[in-house]
Amino acid sequence: MERAVGDVMHHGVLTCVADTPIQEVAQTMTENDVSALVIVNDEGSMIGLISRTDLVNARLYEQYWKNWQDLKASNIMITDVVSVRATDTVRYASKMMMDRKIHRVVVVEETDKGKKPVGVLSITDLVREIAGT
Repeated sequence: MERAVGDVMHHGVLTCVADTPIQEVAQTMTENDVSALVIVNDEGSMIGLISRTDLVNARLYEQYWKNWQDLKASNIMITDVVSVRATDTVRYASKMMMDRKIHRVVVVEETDKGKKPVGVLSITDLVREIAGT
């Protein structure tokens, strides 16, 4: 039987809200040694994602921002976040990641208020699964 995403994913997810200052986003990533934060609304539903790469890209082009220090998560987050359910197969999630050339998918529970993030499945999780650890 094929393994489910819920068996392999990292349970729990670090989040912030759209008006979180960029420096705080970077600090949270650094302190928790994570490569992305999920952006949620007041109800805890996913509205976006910021990765380390997004932060570096924004900094690279900081001359286009009037006040780099005033940027918020909403200024650079991506809103087209790829998500899967814990019940989806690892093969399905892996194919999505490879096809879209991304390093992680957010695992969500779909509710009447939106997609609630419950975990993350990353390339690292997939490699651990392949290794049997």
